[in-house]
Amino acid sequence: MLQICKVRINNNLSDPKMIKEFSYKKFGNLEFSKASIENDSLSKINEHIKVLFIPQGAIVQVDFQEIEMRTDTLLFINPHVILKPCETIGGQLMHFNRDFYCVEIHDQEVACDGILYNNVFEIPFINLDKEQSDEMQKIIRDIQLELKNEDSGTEEMLRTLLKLIILKSTRIWKQQHQLSDKEQQTDVLFLRKFSKLVELHYKTLHTVADYANLLCITPKNLSKKIGLVSKETSNEIIKNRIVLECKRLLVHTTMSVKEIAYHMNYEDDAYFVRFFTKHTGISPTGFRKQF
Repeated sequence: MLQICKVRINNNLSDPKMIKEFSYKKFGNLEFSKASIENDSLSKINEHIKVLFIPQGAIVQVDFQEIEMRTDTLLFINPHVILKPCETIGGQLMHFNRDFYCVEIHDQEVACDGILYNNVFEIPFINLDKEQSDEMQKIIRDIQLELKNEDSGTEEMLRTLLKLIILKSTRIWKQQHQLSDKEQQTDVLFLRKFSKLVELHYKTLHTVADYANLLCITPKNLSKKIGLVSKETSNEIIKNRIVLECKRLLVHTTMSVKEIAYHMNYEDDAYFVRFFTKHTGISPTGFRKQF
């Protein structure tokens, strides 16, 4: 769950809501404000992939973690992440469906399953310095201007501008994580592969050995490789993804604890309760009441 607090748009970024449809392909830009959430705009694009520009000073809650933006920041959001208002000072949301962008054959790093959207290691924030922020905001303004056009090149221009944001952000992320050198590309590729496997199988595969088997390496080697690029162990990454999904189900569905346990492939619901409580410090029932 992602909670963003009250937002006002920058004065030089226009029109609170714009969207284009090209047959089954959809792309839009939304002023990220408390008003846009109150009028139910965000629920209508719940299935869309999103890029969110968040200004310095904003305080956001992402999947039950509260984070203050110390710089202007880009956040890359997968479908079904819930956005709710709190308090902050301005932002922009670009959203698109998979038909608009992801059916294209992109370089793996800038695809919809690239490292920005397929990262179980951390929340994919891209911190921007002033020059980078100015550049990204210019691209957003270009997107807004293009959304007002009606010519035959509009669809491709919007796709190009979107790819430009993702490409530049991927480059910044790699530099910030010291993974931009050529000899470190194998680490990036392995990071992406492990992330993708966890995202695909976390409901059914719960151990390091499970993923080591999929990657054709030993559990020890998997843990060693993950240790090169993450502060968390491979076991913690797997368990954290399971717990996150359980939290989402507890808060956003009416499934019983027993049903959630079964959904997450835990046959013993008493064991599931102990597992959840150990990793969160609160029982599933207590967590649901808290939120």
